Amino acid sequence: MKVLLINGSPRKNGNTYTALDEIAQTLKDEGLDSEIVWIGNKPVRGCIACGTCKTMIAGKCVFDDDVCNSISAKFAESDGFVFASPVYYGQPNGALLAVMQRAFFSNGEQVQNKPGAAVTICRRGGATAAFEALQMPMQMMNMPLATSQYWNIAYGREPGQVAQDTEGMQTMRTLAHNLAWMIKALRGENAPVLPQREQWQPMNFIR
Repeated sequence: MKVLLINGSPRKNGNTYTALDEIAQTLKDEGLDSEIVWIGNKPVRGCIACGTCKTMIAGKCVFDDDVCNSISAKFAESDGFVFASPVYYGQPNGALLAVMQRAFFSNGEQVQNKPGAAVTICRRGGATAAFEALQMPMQMMNMPLATSQYWNIAYGREPGQVAQDTEGMQTMRTLAHNLAWMIKALRGENAPVLPQREQWQPMNFIR
């Protein structure tokens, strides 16, 4: 069992990576493999609605000069997905949205009925709107959504700062436990009756 974790930040080892690494470590404790894939910081094309992926090169986008096809090629071997992004103007990184739109349209049958989750990271505001935007493509692909004890959001600005958000990191771990539980149950594995839970660690920003 394997989970594909997509780092949609242009910063390879920034706060988005830190949140995904927390998820990856928890998945490992649950006995699941994972892979963090970075979309990079090079240009990513948007979909031009040409339809070539449906008529001539099924399973691949016609544009093969960015990360889209290399990421969607990993869909078949994955049992679950997490798409994570920093927040820009209340929205996910546009490059990540472009990858999701093209990959889902050209190779969407490989994500059907597999659990997915969205994660957003921000300095202060806009995370819930970005979180909703990332979830919408998965809802259209018949993907069961993995939830957590709160929206899958964590806060931080400078690289690594998100680790100081104790509730945010707990939210990532709870998400990972829930995602592992869903995958095991859907695959007919020996899943527990309920996912693992930690005692809630609330954190406020006013100190």
